[in-house]
Amino acid sequence: MISASIVLYNTDKDLLESVLESYHPSQERLLLIIDNSPTPTDYFVNMKYVHYIFNEENIGFGAAHNIAIHKAIDLKSEYHIVLNPDIEFDTDIIAELKHYCDEHPDVSYVLPKVIYPNGDLQYLCKLLPTPADLIFRRFIPHFGHHNTHNDRYTLKDSGYNKIFNPPCLSGCFMFLRVSTLEQYQLFFDDRFFMYCEDFDLIRRIHRVAKTNFYPYVTIVHNHAASSYHDIKMLLIHISSACKYFNKYGWFFDRERDDFNQRVLSELGLEKEKK
Repeated sequence: MISASIVLYNTDKDLLESVLESYHPSQERLLLIIDNSPTPTDYFVNMKYVHYIFNEENIGFGAAHNIAIHKAIDLKSEYHIVLNPDIEFDTDIIAELKHYCDEHPDVSYVLPKVIYPNGDLQYLCKLLPTPADLIFRRFIPHFGHHNTHNDRYTLKDSGYNKIFNPPCLSGCFMFLRVSTLEQYQLFFDDRFFMYCEDFDLIRRIHRVAKTNFYPYVTIVHNHAASSYHDIKMLLIHISSACKYFNKYGWFFDRERDDFNQRVLSELGLEKEKK
């Protein structure tokens, strides 16, 4: 069985139509809706194979998904998918991703190719970030999108046309092997209310398994970076980034150096250090 989860917070129900149709809940595809909104909704009452959980408070993105991951473990799901509400995809890609993971037991996380609605590629495979990577991308957008440093950070020269194993990927569509999460007790760190929680979890999965980019199936992500337009979200983003670097190291992070060097060497983008 496969399970999936979507976290809501005052989410426009019209936005959910595409992802619900894409995932297509069934007896073999349970969907868990975790609602952090101030008031509950009856929108999901008559939907089969959809389990609605109302939290009565906003506990944060990662903590809410943890509820679903624990449920997936209890249900003996083989795979669990963390879904953003603003994505859409051909429902058949789930079977292909399952087949790929069934054939590659060393892989415990998969991210498909992600595009914008206009068809442009989203560069969502990354090196583990340094403080400079996040600062430049957030506060100096021109610098962030048009320079060699950023291209290296987003592994742009990989071509995004083959399978590879980056240590940092987007959390908009997280195809996860449940047995790995259970064995190593890998859950979102709920100290991250929002932002950086995906970087943190994927980094910890990367320690024990492959976290692969799989370009042979595609999803559409209607991405809107709210922290670029909302001061409250910006402050939450900054707080999460500080927590991330406090956890792993701001300027001295040996694991970051090792993981980044490994993927650069795998891709032939940098000679391996002697």
